[in-house]
Amino acid sequence: MARALAALGEIDGPLSVEVLNELVGMDPVADPLGIAEAAEVLGVSAHTLRYYERIELIKVRRDAAGNRLYDDAAMRRLVFLSRMRLSGMAIRDLKHYVDLVDQGEGTVDERLDMLLEHRDTIRRQIAELTLSLAATDYKIATYGGRTQP
Repeated sequence: MARALAALGEIDGPLSVEVLNELVGMDPVADPLGIAEAAEVLGVSAHTLRYYERIELIKVRRDAAGNRLYDDAAMRRLVFLSRMRLSGMAIRDLKHYVDLVDQGEGTVDERLDMLLEHRDTIRRQIAELTLSLAATDYKIATYGGRTQP
């Protein structure tokens, strides 16, 4: 997450499809990761990964000893899930979305509708946060502080 946020700050100009793919994705995973490594890469806890597996947001292979193995496909799904959770998407909505993905191509229209609605929610949240930031900057200025770093 920190890497994606840093990369976003380095972008000068419009966000192309290639840039967006880079921001929402991650480097391919050559060898499957264990739960601790996967959690570290994603910036979430191992508990969160186990929870996502328990509620069937993700299916994870296991090795002969029963340890979880997070391959490239699992990591890509987890990046998407973590971005959606960060943006406030409810677990029940994520579960519904994942169920639709697992059902196949016939559900693309419904998935698109879900994402368009969620995008509207995110945009509303950004506008509200922008207003809150302006109010905070105003108060800082009234106390004689600088509003810009």
